[in-house]
Amino acid sequence: MQENYFSSCPKGLENLLKQELEELGSSNLRETVAGVYFSGDIRHAYKVCLWSRLANKVLLPLAKGPVASADDLHALVKGLPWEDHLPENGSLIVDFLGTNDAIRHTQFGAQTVKDGVVDRIRELSGTRPDVNKTSPDIRINARLARDVVHLSLDLSGDSLHRRGYRVGQGGAPLKENLAAAILKRAGWEEIAEKGGALLDPMCGSGTFLLEAAMMATKMAPGLLRARFSKGLHKEQTYASFDEEFTPRVIGFGFEKWKQHNEDVWQGLIDDAELIHKTACERTLPEIRGYDINPRVLGSTRKNIVVAGFDEFIRVTTKDVGEFKIPTHREINNGLIICNPPYGERLGETEALRETYLTLAQTCKREFPGWQLGVFTGNRELAREMRLRPKKKYQLYNGTIASELLLYDLTATGSVEREEDKFRVGSSSGAKNISANQAVHLPLKERPLSSGAQMFANRLRKNRKKLNKWIKQESIHCYRVYDADMPEYSAAIDVYELVNGPLQLHVQEYAAPKTIDEKKAKERFDDLVHACAVVFELDEDNIIVKVRKRNRGKEQYEKLNKQNSAETSRIQEGDCILEVNLKDYLDTGVFLDHRPLRKQIAKQIKGKSFLNLFCYTASATVHAAKAGAVSSVSVDMSNTYLDWAKRNFALNTINPSSHQLIRANCFDWLKQCRQGFDVIMLDPPSFSNSKRMEDVLDIQKDHVNLINRCMDLLKPAGTLYFSTNLRSFKLDNELLSQFKVTDITTQTLDPDFAANAKIHCCWKIEA
Repeated sequence: MQENYFSSCPKGLENLLKQELEELGSSNLRETVAGVYFSGDIRHAYKVCLWSRLANKVLLPLAKGPVASADDLHALVKGLPWEDHLPENGSLIVDFLGTNDAIRHTQFGAQTVKDGVVDRIRELSGTRPDVNKTSPDIRINARLARDVVHLSLDLSGDSLHRRGYRVGQGGAPLKENLAAAILKRAGWEEIAEKGGALLDPMCGSGTFLLEAAMMATKMAPGLLRARFSKGLHKEQTYASFDEEFTPRVIGFGFEKWKQHNEDVWQGLIDDAELIHKTACERTLPEIRGYDINPRVLGSTRKNIVVAGFDEFIRVTTKDVGEFKIPTHREINNGLIICNPPYGERLGETEALRETYLTLAQTCKREFPGWQLGVFTGNRELAREMRLRPKKKYQLYNGTIASELLLYDLTATGSVEREEDKFRVGSSSGAKNISANQAVHLPLKERPLSSGAQMFANRLRKNRKKLNKWIKQESIHCYRVYDADMPEYSAAIDVYELVNGPLQLHVQEYAAPKTIDEKKAKERFDDLVHACAVVFELDEDNIIVKVRKRNRGKEQYEKLNKQNSAETSRIQEGDCILEVNLKDYLDTGVFLDHRPLRKQIAKQIKGKSFLNLFCYTASATVHAAKAGAVSSVSVDMSNTYLDWAKRNFALNTINPSSHQLIRANCFDWLKQCRQGFDVIMLDPPSFSNSKRMEDVLDIQKDHVNLINRCMDLLKPAGTLYFSTNLRSFKLDNELLSQFKVTDITTQTLDPDFAANAKIHCCWKIEA
């Protein structure tokens, strides 16, 4: 039976994907943004999952409908025959994209879709399907756009770019389907057919090498996943390496689907195995990779072994300046392909100019007659090659607007460069230095661009404005800049560490899609450069992160998944607090709540204190140091409660009088019968933690939370309620029940006074 399907892909690959689907036998093709609609029977859908080198997903659309409320979404979902798709006692997962006025969080949208499925199945069979985030029986895709939701069954499961061979990677690997698209644009398939070689002088984790090998050997890109899901590699280990490892088992979304046809699927796998085996019996082209980092190449070799190309692909540690044609066999022509660094990290752009120039010089000298393909997200660096591309293709590497530049190395053209001159030093001892010489100076000593100079002036002005307050109040950590200039969108916090160097914590706000990414990056580089100059800091003392606004629990999640735990200590008033500037988006102390912590400390002597959603319990530390007779601090995170214990120990706080409790605050409040003199309630805007049965939405839930806190408040007690949800509105009915005072302005120190939306705060009394 013919069905209509949708195949998604990275932006910029739509036309290539359409061509590929046409070659695979699809009909009724229609290209759209980030994907292509096509038709075919179930065998054809399986074939696309197995053979597409470019697709991310293959979706079977089920329904679409308007969504003006959560009830609309629930009703639409509940009306679909999920019993035809979900096996008995099966499990599911929902991927939800998009928001509108009714569905303001993707997590809430996913929860609503899940509830619709569960309610239908429960009414029909009395059983309740489980949510399984790792290996669900079906995966549901819901996309909300222009108040219309599109519901589909995800036949692919994990994104199809995950071939299954990646067990190790370098710093920023290309996605496999993007690498395949680049190879197609570079003409690799035709070059391979003619016996040409493929060389990557900066191979990293080997994505180009592996995708090129799969193309040359006509290996279906989904074949490894098919093998893994059937257990063919589960017991395999690789003893030639220092440590044993096994590939991650990745299957397909349709394998547990109730309508899955295993015979059809197995037939496609058998055909693919035969095609690959036949192709491997012929003489295969040379494929080699080089990288200067031997540690990265260790991971690359693992990927090659998992893919089954360990007798076919070779990788060697070598600098790009030593790049030459291999001599073990005669190789007359081929494709050089690489994805050089873009200069995304602090100070890298200048240093990489020589890398790009060296790449061009080496390729022209050593590989006359070859083709060169360079994929980069930095046009400025690409110009350093001083080569004229014969073709350019606009693509995206994730969100980075990038270019594939194709060169014919038989073309003539200069690769020489005139070096820009810079003036450095004092007026009496100033001298001219070249761009190359400037690169080798510490960042704080390099000359500022005009944009960086303008930003440096703003930083100096802000520091001068805050200096008197900082000295009078003995402030050691403060915000010196918060997107004062719209084109320099970041928050910059100063941390004077106890027995440590001054550190800058720089959080770049993710730029809107309307802003040119290259321009935004140049401005942010200028911002960081100005920070180094104004504060006279080495690069290691400037910690850079990207912050997305209003993302609920994301601010608490670990950025560095390694167990580095690079902690430091700061002083705030009489308290010593532990901070971690590198591993999390937030550092362990919310600087904007400094006045609220001080206010609580002023009134807490001889009283009891409750700190809900306590995070690292910095407010509790202030309360205990100020003479609170007892306190209870509640949070769901073991990580942050352990952090709170260390804060208690640093301040010699008696844990028998000051309890730390791991619990869902909703559940704990329901069972609590203890009274408190002062309560601090500072919940996240949104949370769907797996340790909570329900979703926390502070706009929806604040009335219940406040009412329950007021039940626990002793006579003449005080509740402080704070939220950083910018669109928050306090319930009007609540205003009539209690004495409610908006103290937002009073809880903002001079370093946050210009950003009144950083939080809202109320003092609530009976």
